[in-house]
Amino acid sequence: MVARESKLVELVDANGAATGSCTVAEAHTPPGRPHRAFSVMLLDDLGRVLVQQRAAEKTRFALRWANACCGHPAPGQTPIDAAAQRLIEEIGVRVVPLHQAGVYRYRAEDRRTGRVEHEYDHVLVGRVPVDPRLQLDPAEVAGARWLTPDRLRVDLADHPDRYAPWLGGVLAVATGAAGRMPEAAALAPPSSGVA
Repeated sequence: MVARESKLVELVDANGAATGSCTVAEAHTPPGRPHRAFSVMLLDDLGRVLVQQRAAEKTRFALRWANACCGHPAPGQTPIDAAAQRLIEEIGVRVVPLHQAGVYRYRAEDRRTGRVEHEYDHVLVGRVPVDPRLQLDPAEVAGARWLTPDRLRVDLADHPDRYAPWLGGVLAVATGAAGRMPEAAALAPPSSGVA
């Protein structure tokens, strides 16, 4: 985990324009520095969402459930390229076309470690076949499971402390793209009429 903390991230302004760089560790030291990130929502052909439990060694929000994969592009790297690489490294999923649903800006402090997330988060959505073979990196991921979008929403509302603080916002951005992005269509609430 130490090696990942020394990698560079791209600092950004409120509009997402690059303003410089610093290490992952520096970006997450209080009060936190706004930087570029990505969060991947993977859905399977049954419309289920993959969530992963973050590894115990994580410096931020360890053992909380989160989206399929998240991370930080290196300065100048696109969020989609960085996400494709992290999907392979964290959960062993390869060759998934990813599409940007939008951006979620947030700031959250991990009371346990004192570290801060202050992210300009590119929300990416991809579609995979039912039950793809996952190869979880135990240094990154403690577990994984598939949930229907409705079950995930209910559990997030009933047990928010089980989940990473960004997941609700990431899910909302991806859901907002359901009407214009076929990969996210399964996230549309049943009453929305989106097919």
